[in-house]
Amino acid sequence: MINFNYEFDFNLENEEAISKWISDVITSENKKEGEINYIFCDDDYLHKINLEHLGHDTLTDIISFDYTVGNELHGDIFISIERVLDNASDFNVSFDNELKRVLVHGVLHYCGYKDKTDKDELLMRSKEDEKLAMFHVEQ
Repeated sequence: MINFNYEFDFNLENEEAISKWISDVITSENKKEGEINYIFCDDDYLHKINLEHLGHDTLTDIISFDYTVGNELHGDIFISIERVLDNASDFNVSFDNELKRVLVHGVLHYCGYKDKTDKDELLMRSKEDEKLAMFHVEQ
């Protein structure tokens, strides 16, 4: 089950379509969907989590806590909407595109993809692009 929670003045458009897409991504990686919680917040909220849980005194766009059991994905994914907005501007992409990239990034970590080395980061970006291409909204 995909859950969306809001700790910031933000509402995700197309929750149902996003949820289906994330479910499809999980299936495409031969994983099972457990409980995945997305928590949308601001920089201060995520910075506090970064300090308290990871010991990092930096701003970030996403922090994911992985509670996966075997092949069944579970976790909490915290996303700073302020960082996503800034990153979209910095990378010259739409907010919608950058948000989807971050949404899928957390799930890809749960699927076993890393991004600490250059090689791993290239694979992660490739997987993000592949999964972004899977998103479709019926008009």
